[in-house]
Amino acid sequence: MSAPRLSADRERCIGAGMCAMTAPDVFDQDPDDGLVLLLHTEPPAAHRAAARMAVGVCPSGAIAFHEPEPGGS
Repeated sequence: MSAPRLSADRERCIGAGMCAMTAPDVFDQDPDDGLVLLLHTEPPAAHRAAARMAVGVCPSGAIAFHEPEPGGS
């Protein structure tokens, strides 16, 4: 079974930093422009709950959590 994946749309990001504050082991902010930096596209199990929360608090909807398809590889 494949792991859940994250994606980040830097064009949509407004640099609020909520993702980096909520899940600092998964997200960071670019020091040059303040936009989201995705540290792990497949976050370790220990960080998935925080990553899901970060998706929910992102004010611009720039990050997404993609669950694997049931029965998919």
